[in-house]
Amino acid sequence: MSDIRSLYTAVLGLRGPWDIERVETTLENGEVHVWVALPKGEHWVCPECHAAAPIHDYQERTWRHLDTCQFKTLVHARVPRLNCPTHGIKQLQVPWAEPGSQFTALFEVLAIDWLKQASVSAVAKHLRITWDEASGIMERAVRRGLARREAAPIKYVGVDETSFAKRHEYVTLVTDLERPRVVYVADDRSQESLDGFWLSRTREHLLAIEAVAMDMCVPYIWWTLLNVPFADDKIVFDKFHIAQNLGQAVDQVRRSEHRRLRGEGDSPLTGTKFDWLRNPGSFTRAAARSFAVLRAQVHRVARAWELKDTAMAIFDLKAPWAARLNFAQWYAWAIRSQLAPMKRVARTLKKYWDQIENYFRHRITNAGTEAINTQIQ
Repeated sequence: MSDIRSLYTAVLGLRGPWDIERVETTLENGEVHVWVALPKGEHWVCPECHAAAPIHDYQERTWRHLDTCQFKTLVHARVPRLNCPTHGIKQLQVPWAEPGSQFTALFEVLAIDWLKQASVSAVAKHLRITWDEASGIMERAVRRGLARREAAPIKYVGVDETSFAKRHEYVTLVTDLERPRVVYVADDRSQESLDGFWLSRTREHLLAIEAVAMDMCVPYIWWTLLNVPFADDKIVFDKFHIAQNLGQAVDQVRRSEHRRLRGEGDSPLTGTKFDWLRNPGSFTRAAARSFAVLRAQVHRVARAWELKDTAMAIFDLKAPWAARLNFAQWYAWAIRSQLAPMKRVARTLKKYWDQIENYFRHRITNAGTEAINTQIQ
């Protein structure tokens, strides 16, 4: 029995005055019960102010610990509640668990490692705990992480929205693009969603921001302009969102032409949706030849694709003045293209060109934020 007590003393990381009182195994339930006790006659201090405090009463507490082989392991203790003259009734903190938790620290470490790789539901199922208990472990881990994080200035900020719950719910996400890491999450994608983040930053922190990457979302734009000093020169519209808008316009042209050609008999556009959205550099030589033949058959879609490809090539330029000159030429071409979806995107890009041009000064994108969005989803 002394060997078992020594084993669990080491496993729980116990140090005086806590000691293992007894260990019992119930084979029919598949459980191990470990009782931890304090010696009598000890003097205690308040966990808040460390002043001497007498024992008020005891509370019976139970914690789930890591399984012993296949046996569910539970730790039991009568924990004193102290009567501090200054802070009132305070429970003595145990060394193996966080205050308020029903799990030992080692069990929570295992759960957190699993939560990094799987959903709350999956982790709860495999650890034989409830969804609420698994979620509580995750929330405590987040609080500990935020408490350790220093409120340091952020040089490059990413603002984006992401959807979940079958895309019926949205959250606003703010990230530090240099790390990258999440620094703020809020419900919805409205002006108020971003309000909480800007209001949480000091004047010095706002001045320290050099650039903010975002998409062309009007609520985000207005609230950033209101809160970030010199935001006109700091907002950078993300080039990947611009590529997404252009790709959607190309697909609208493709679908329109596909319907027209099918009405006339046959359409070479069947099954080609993703060919028009792919990066040309990803084509094999054979695929590039086939795509060139396809473009020669469908002139309107080919023209939309060339507009998209030429627009994105502007982002490879080095100087803002060169980008501005090339965009002006591209815009004139797009407006003359007789392709309504491309004309709509062109007008939007012209409206926001000043913030698009900021990319050539700051060279930031929301690629890191998009990677985090994938994990959130």
